[in-house]
Amino acid sequence: MGSAMATIAALKDVHAQLKQRMEKTVEDFRANLLSTRTGRASVHMLDQVKVDYYGTDTPISQVAQISTPEAQLILVQPWEISLVPVIEKAIRTSGLGFNPMHDGKIIRVPIPPMTEERRKETIKHLAGILEDHKTAIRNIRRDGNEQVKKAAKEKLISADDEKRANEEIQQITDVEIKRVEDLFKAKEKEILTV
Repeated sequence: MGSAMATIAALKDVHAQLKQRMEKTVEDFRANLLSTRTGRASVHMLDQVKVDYYGTDTPISQVAQISTPEAQLILVQPWEISLVPVIEKAIRTSGLGFNPMHDGKIIRVPIPPMTEERRKETIKHLAGILEDHKTAIRNIRRDGNEQVKKAAKEKLISADDEKRANEEIQQITDVEIKRVEDLFKAKEKEILTV
């Protein structure tokens, strides 16, 4: 089904903004999930860790090559040898629970297997992030509904158009909330699979 809002001149921008903002929220949630630790090593586990690179907080992935040669190991190979101790310290103090070691050139980050308790904590943490993102999507819906109401009040759209637009905004909201819930369920399954 096409978008009724996209065909109404007064609502075209509202529709585009809603879709774009909700999409951004879903992508932000996906990025959070990617960087969440599971029992297996992933290059994305270090996405949130930043190092001071010539005075700028820079993601490790922009100053080093990151790889996962084994299921329980992340290798970080900085492009500049001087960054080895800086990156090691950043990983160690990141709060991710990693204990990196280096040989002067390459940083090895062993990924300890997750305990049952750690798995539950991780899922609980992600559930909180999920709720935050669902709230963000609902806030975007509210903004959209207010813009539609304003357009109706200014007689830019008819009452029928307003009703259809609000229904469409709700449908978009439901779809995007289901997307983040589905992403969460898939990640939860991945975390619980030992």
